[in-house]
Amino acid sequence: MQLSEQIQRVATSATMAMTQAARDRLKAGHPVISLSAGEPDFATPDHILEAARRAMLDGKTGYTAVDGIAELKQAIVAKFARDNDLSVTPAQINVSPGGKAVLWNALAVTVGPGDEVIVPTPCWVSYPEMVKLTGATPIMLPGGPDFKITAEQLSAAITPATRWLMLNSPSNPTGAVYSKAELHALADVLRNHPQVMVLSDDIYEALVFGDATFATMASVAPDLSDRVLTMNGVSKAYSMTGFRIGYGTGPEWLIAAMRKFMGQTTSNPTSISQWAAVAALNGPQDFLNDWRTQYRTRGKIMTEALNAAGLSCALPDGAFYVFANCEVVMEKLGFQSDADFAMALLNDADVATVPGSAFHAPGHIRLSYAAATEEIEQACSRIMEFCEL
Repeated sequence: MQLSEQIQRVATSATMAMTQAARDRLKAGHPVISLSAGEPDFATPDHILEAARRAMLDGKTGYTAVDGIAELKQAIVAKFARDNDLSVTPAQINVSPGGKAVLWNALAVTVGPGDEVIVPTPCWVSYPEMVKLTGATPIMLPGGPDFKITAEQLSAAITPATRWLMLNSPSNPTGAVYSKAELHALADVLRNHPQVMVLSDDIYEALVFGDATFATMASVAPDLSDRVLTMNGVSKAYSMTGFRIGYGTGPEWLIAAMRKFMGQTTSNPTSISQWAAVAALNGPQDFLNDWRTQYRTRGKIMTEALNAAGLSCALPDGAFYVFANCEVVMEKLGFQSDADFAMALLNDADVATVPGSAFHAPGHIRLSYAAATEEIEQACSRIMEFCEL
């Protein structure tokens, strides 16, 4: 047997690889501080845990509808109306085993060899690799100094083979947030290309800070809503990464195709997790204000410390990452690549980060501030000492 051509084209997830390397070093007795994983450090709220426990006790442990129970779909419909001013129906809702699965299911049923998917960079590590798995071609489109693409760039990148534009705001890895005006400009371009759909990854929607405000393409340009898949999930907002519940809304024909695909692949998401997600979406949301305040404080601490260490980074508008330019320090210390720099930070300073090249932005490292303030301060102190070598 030989491995398929598709899997041979795909790179290993750098974020998961670095997280595992940090775990292995920690297991070996080293005092590693991991700033590599994109996972909230807050405990899952009690009312969500209680909903999961109640679902088990009530015997809700069997198969469910392939793409989500009716109760969860209704909660998602209400969430889109409440938070995004989107009027959708349960028939337009897909629930998958994680946000990544929503993206994969949509790509798997719409693109293949000969098709192109535009991926603005820096980007989440899995976007281009998922496109490669379908046989389609990812078109990497570098963002500007603010890590965002312009309407002019988008217009120049679209070809007759373009099928999707992937947008992630707030962004992983940069924390960049597209404004309504910026989305309007992109929408103006898309109106001239009816074959192009938009995959809007809104997984960090709840984590927007300062003067920035969240906007999503389907609500900014409602005339394009039948060409938009709006993806979200409970992982980042509610600290439910292990529950594996992602969801999306889009045109009925797309949702139906994704349901058909799931029927032959994963089948339904975990039943218990779905009931926990109902509680998350329908329950109290006020605790998010406190979480956002803590994230903002941590982001400021990290940004100031990294700049003092000789790295260059701005305070991000969203998500919980700092994307720091390390080219000056790399040259000073003699590192040839950001991967070498990140590995040295792990092995010599016991701080786990992710190299920017994994996000198609060489010369950077990504650091997560979804960690305790004390850990962030200690990690930054180690980084400062390392950079002074």
